[in-house]
Amino acid sequence: GADAPHVFTLRTMADSRGIIAKATGAKRAVVIGASFIGLEVAASLRARGVEVDVVAPETVPLARVLGDAIGAMVKKVHEEHGVRFHLGTSPSAIEAGSVVLATGSRLPADLVVAGVGVKPDLSLAQQAGLTIDRGVVVDDQLRTSAPGVWAVGDVARWPDPRSGDRIRVEHWVVAGRMGQIAAKNVLGAAVRCDIVPFFWSAHFDLVVNYVGHAEGWDRIDVAGSIEGRDAAVAYRKGGKTLAVATIGRDRAALEAGLSMENGDERALSKLVPPS
Repeated sequence: GADAPHVFTLRTMADSRGIIAKATGAKRAVVIGASFIGLEVAASLRARGVEVDVVAPETVPLARVLGDAIGAMVKKVHEEHGVRFHLGTSPSAIEAGSVVLATGSRLPADLVVAGVGVKPDLSLAQQAGLTIDRGVVVDDQLRTSAPGVWAVGDVARWPDPRSGDRIRVEHWVVAGRMGQIAAKNVLGAAVRCDIVPFFWSAHFDLVVNYVGHAEGWDRIDVAGSIEGRDAAVAYRKGGKTLAVATIGRDRAALEAGLSMENGDERALSKLVPPS
C-alpha cells in the first residue's frame, strides 16, 4: 500500500506542500520511521492538531546518531506533546484508512508519511565504471577514479581527515560546500575537502545542533544536563572527538565546529571534558 494517494515521503518542496494540504483535513497520521525527517514531520503535524503515531523498528529514536540519552529525551519531548510511539516493530501493510503493524495491531490513518531513509542513485556512476563503495568514491579533492570526473553531494564518499574513514554525508550545507571545492579543483586549485559537517534538528521547542560526523564511538562524554536541555555531548573514538551535539548551547556548537576545523583536540576536551 505504499503507493496509495494518502502516503507521502518528504524529499521535495512539492512533497511538503502535499503533506500540508492533506494534513488540513486529516485527524490521524502515522509516521513510519523515527529518523530526523520522521520526527520533524511528527512535530509539525502535531502543531497542526493532527493525532500522530510513530512506527519504527528501533527501541530508542535517533540512538544510532545521537546515543540513547539524547534519543530518549527527544522521545520524551514528543510524548509530552501527544505523539504516540510504536517501537520495535514495522508496518506490514498500508490500507485506505489504517496502517497494519507486524504485530497485527492496526493504527487509524488518514495520512501516512514515510521517513525511512534513501539510497544514493549510483546507476550513472556504475555505467561509467567509477569506483563505488556505498557511494561514489572520491579522493580528498573530490576526484573520482576516472580522470576529469569529480563527484559531490549526497552521492560522494570522501576521506574524512578527523576519523580517517571514508564518509558520505547527507547535509544540504555540505553538498553546497563540496560543489565550491570541486569547482576550484576543476580549475586546478588543488583544494582539500576538509569540511566539518553540521546540521540541526527542531522538535517542538527543542533544537539539537550537531557538528562533525561519528558513525561509531567508544565513549560519549556529557557536559551539563541532557534532561535539563542544557548540554554539550562529545562522541569520541580512540581519544579523538568525532562529533559534538549541543542542546541549549549554541555558542558551544560554534566553538566545537571551529575547533574541529583547526584540529584542536585540546579545545574540544576543554569544551566537553572526558568524564
